[in-house]
Amino acid sequence: MSNPSRVYLYAEFQVSAPFTEAVWGEANPAMHTVKGLISKTWLSGIHTHSVGGFYHFDSVENARAYAEGMLSDFAKGSNASLTVKLFDGDVVAEASRGMNSPYYAD
Repeated sequence: MSNPSRVYLYAEFQVSAPFTEAVWGEANPAMHTVKGLISKTWLSGIHTHSVGGFYHFDSVENARAYAEGMLSDFAKGSNASLTVKLFDGDVVAEASRGMNSPYYAD
């Protein structure tokens, strides 16, 4: 992967509790300290009880550090299966602007 200026990370935990019982209230303050994290959109699987997020990072390095650190630690502590994928946000910029993506309004 090149070194894009926009990096999107998708993460999903397979858990067995509805989102209303998730620890997002505790997680949000901690995530405000994550280096390079620009934004997060929480995700809750319909009828699956999976919990996850769509994250915007400033670099591949910071996204990887978060995935290998805080996300991995949370999965281990929760005994949850974790899926993480990184995406290059630069290569899709023009196509995303054409679809009115809020991530490309600038």
